[in-house]
Amino acid sequence: MDETLNDLAAHVSGALPGVVIGTEIAYGELALLIEPSQIVKAVTFLRDDPACLFTCIVDVCGVDYPAREKRFDVVYHLLSVKQNARIRLKVATDEDTPVPSITGVFPGANWFEREAYDMYGILFTGHPELRRLLTDYGFDGHPLRKDFPTTGFVEVRYDDAQKRVVYEPVRLPQEFRNFDFLSPWEGVEYVLPGDEKASGQPPAPPKAG
Repeated sequence: MDETLNDLAAHVSGALPGVVIGTEIAYGELALLIEPSQIVKAVTFLRDDPACLFTCIVDVCGVDYPAREKRFDVVYHLLSVKQNARIRLKVATDEDTPVPSITGVFPGANWFEREAYDMYGILFTGHPELRRLLTDYGFDGHPLRKDFPTTGFVEVRYDDAQKRVVYEPVRLPQEFRNFDFLSPWEGVEYVLPGDEKASGQPPAPPKAG
């Protein structure tokens, strides 16, 4: 398997000098590191070349590495039914530098790229309709970024006086890490049934009646 993947890596790298800037083989799959501005050229070659024929797009997703200067990877997964093979492409970018959209090559990438924009804030040039896909129009931030708070920035409620949905800053009546789901106002001071072994305390006596 590795020999076949090495041959494929050599074939694509030789045909696309300056486009493929690195190769990796892991878990039985080949990954190509692509120069961001050349991603359209790369996927077009992989789709059309007779030795490749990666005609099916499986996914486009984002990965966040906040410590890196280029914190995001855009990862493309393609499938060749003819060759019975998969391939992975990776493009590195930051919060402000857009990546060319591949929707002109694979129309099915439309919603994948919108999801990456919605979840990570990754920008794509040439996309026909780059807007949020999974969150609503008033959502603040990008929820799959590593620095996005688990509580979010705003909460939504229906205001009966205004007769519309309003957005307000998140308010936590309790300290978030010690949330007591049985009491909305006070911290828990009792041992919940089933927690005796973990706490080392004797079991709570059964309630009468």
